[in-house]
Amino acid sequence: MNLFSDIRALVLDALAQMQQAGELPAGLDTAAVTVEPPRDPAHGDMATNAAMVLAKPAAKKPREIADLLAARLAQDPRITSAEVAGPGFLNLRLAPAEWQGVLRAALTKGADYGRSTLGAGRKINVEFVSANPTGPMHVGHTRGAVFGDALAALLDFAGHDVTREYYINDGGAQVDVLARSAYERYREANGLEPEIREGLYPGDYLIPVGEALKAKYGGSLLDKPEADWLDEIREFATAAMMDMIREDLALLNVRMDVFSSEKALYGTGRIEAAIDRLRQAGLIYEGVLEPPKGKTPEDWEPREQTLFRSTAHGDDVDRPVMKSDGSWTYFAPDIAYHWDKIDRGFDELIDVFGADHGGYVKRMTAAVKALSNGRVALDVKLIQLVKLFKNGEPFKMSKRAGTFVTLRDVVEQAGADVTRFHMLTRKNDAALDFDFDKVLEQSKDNPVWYVQYASARVNSVLGKARDMGVDVTDAALARADLSRLNHPAELDLARKVAEWPRIVEIAARANEPHRIAFFLYDIASDLHSLWNRGNDELSLRFLQEGDTDSTAAKIALVRSVGVVISAGLGILGVTPAKEMR
Repeated sequence: MNLFSDIRALVLDALAQMQQAGELPAGLDTAAVTVEPPRDPAHGDMATNAAMVLAKPAAKKPREIADLLAARLAQDPRITSAEVAGPGFLNLRLAPAEWQGVLRAALTKGADYGRSTLGAGRKINVEFVSANPTGPMHVGHTRGAVFGDALAALLDFAGHDVTREYYINDGGAQVDVLARSAYERYREANGLEPEIREGLYPGDYLIPVGEALKAKYGGSLLDKPEADWLDEIREFATAAMMDMIREDLALLNVRMDVFSSEKALYGTGRIEAAIDRLRQAGLIYEGVLEPPKGKTPEDWEPREQTLFRSTAHGDDVDRPVMKSDGSWTYFAPDIAYHWDKIDRGFDELIDVFGADHGGYVKRMTAAVKALSNGRVALDVKLIQLVKLFKNGEPFKMSKRAGTFVTLRDVVEQAGADVTRFHMLTRKNDAALDFDFDKVLEQSKDNPVWYVQYASARVNSVLGKARDMGVDVTDAALARADLSRLNHPAELDLARKVAEWPRIVEIAARANEPHRIAFFLYDIASDLHSLWNRGNDELSLRFLQEGDTDSTAAKIALVRSVGVVISAGLGILGVTPAKEMR
């Protein structure tokens, strides 16, 4: 049930009647008509912009349309008042039974309340993390992993067919560096002094890899030239790093559906085929690029390269796909990889990149548009940096990683639930401060704790009501006399429950899971506020001694809030708290 969609349908039906009656011209496009909460709750329960957006195409004044629309809507029993405000906005107030009906729907549908058919089964690929397989995941990967996983869950909840995918960057020079670094740890395992020279990975995490190499090869590789062991140790070390990355992801309860390898694209003809597809479309040519920004012609050595005409699809400049020496650029296998995703039948692609990949957005978007003839959309989400603090000071680097704070460091200190929720308290493209002291404090200023406290409070109230003899099963609460919920504060909380399906769709359309975290904080605040008011107004207390009917109605309200909080935390990948410790 989405009450906002229901009332919008009512508005559209009234507009259709007005067209039939000649009050509006026929054939008006009503796609831009919205029904949403007014900015000021004092103005009403819902507001529609219908008169404002239809005035120009209808060649009428907004207030004229609003007055006619208000008269029709006021005839519906669901609407208690329809008032025109300002230049033509229409504020609506709904009968209390509508809000009470929302609670019944939440209790009846349970975990499925708020689920949407918005996605209509469209196939979406969400590629996220995709860290180089050269070491443990760091805190930046942590935010990307949480964001990508929550976004995938949100889209699934909104009716899409979602695939979570990890692209293993195992085709570049970094995996050769990994192999050489692992070889030094292999030498160390054999009693030799490792030579961790500049450019190699210094972290202790490679010590177990060196020991595993010794267990497999003994000392047989010690005196061999690099050419004899590089490929084998590269494959061995890459597999070990991917095992470590999977373990790191599991700490955050992130599990991928698909792992795709960049290396697997080489030697298979997939890169050549992707580039040839672009060539057939007239988008590959031999040319010379202008000097990059900041470079003068004197500092720039022009050379002919194989270029993708990405400017034909919105990019700023054309992009090289092959170097002058005949080898592929980094961009070429990425083109082939995205073509592979298109070939797998996805309707939409989402890439979650670090902020340092901002320059990659336009070229990748252009490539996907060209490869799919505009059928498949690509949305690139950039993840901004995370700054870690503890005891008022920047959190220091991890010795195990060598150069950075690892995902494991963060989760071991804060916990998976706290880490996940806090990583979603800012929009993905905004910088985020992660203060270990603040994310663990028990106060209203800590949204993680405040929402979990609301979840625990719901559970506690249900237990006390059960002890009073109230049947607190969802089925029984759905049958309660909800007309007893008539106090404005109770109806306000019911209105918040009604917003949940709308918030899901808004967040899913924008690919913004942080909206879920914001909403959960708001509804938790409203629940706590109603609880506190009960300290002064006895009639607002959730448990009414000697009045099981009123108690059942109030518990139905509380449990409906719990349904929403549980569903929202599920999208965020956070386990609802049953009690606070």
